[in-house]
Amino acid sequence: MTEALHVVKHPTAFYSAGATTVFASKFDQRFSYCLYVPSTHDPDGPPLPVVVLQHGTGRRGPQYRDNFAGWAEEHGCLVLAPLFPAGIEDPHDLHAFKFIRYGDIRFDRVLLAMVDEVAERFNVAAERFLMHGFSGGGQFVHRFGYLHPDRLSGLSIGAPGRITYIDHTSPWWTGLKGFEEQFGCPPRVEELRDVPVQMVVGSADVETWEINNHGDSNWMDGADAHGVTRVERLTALRDNFEEHGIRVRFDVVPGVGHQPMRVLEPVKDFFASILTPRESS
Repeated sequence: MTEALHVVKHPTAFYSAGATTVFASKFDQRFSYCLYVPSTHDPDGPPLPVVVLQHGTGRRGPQYRDNFAGWAEEHGCLVLAPLFPAGIEDPHDLHAFKFIRYGDIRFDRVLLAMVDEVAERFNVAAERFLMHGFSGGGQFVHRFGYLHPDRLSGLSIGAPGRITYIDHTSPWWTGLKGFEEQFGCPPRVEELRDVPVQMVVGSADVETWEINNHGDSNWMDGADAHGVTRVERLTALRDNFEEHGIRVRFDVVPGVGHQPMRVLEPVKDFFASILTPRESS
């Protein structure tokens, strides 16, 4: 009677494939990330595209990653889900990452360092990547787009409650006045015209208790200048983008409220259309 042969994987290899464990960033170990590495990954094969899924206030990165696992296998993409923990420096803070800069922390640079670290370990095409964020993540990703359009192959902005409009007369962060003082460079709005952009929101995403919180740390005068609900504000941002020559695919998911995992199907479709352009009819 022959015994079954068991292939024993090295733990490092096992936890670095499929849905990975959580890795601390070498750049700054206060921050971390997890991945989905599809079975198509081959160190000697074609580099895989990268999808970045940016969490919101609830820090649900692994849930986004797991939701995208089947899609990642189908399309041969590596998924990166960053974690920017709450309470960095200020134990009560929930929101700092959404506004890119907090004290001496530049969250855009932290994320780009994570992408570079992933590119050191895996065979990926990391020069440009697809990016989606919802709610607080939607805040982060559209502001990231003003800074780094050259790194994006596609940008999906999901239901942000506080929006930075292309408006050079309104102060950062409701507008772009003072952007260069904040970040050391002007906003790169013109380059966003070359990036496919999606905006996505549920039709029933109309609760306002979290986004009209006058006096809180993530509020400033003018945050409600373009609407009261997330639907209204995102519609205004779409119009604002298109007025500046940035084409937007606008997806409203029927019957869905502020539920991040329920708007992901249009996001997957949008990303798939970039990876595999469809012939026009």
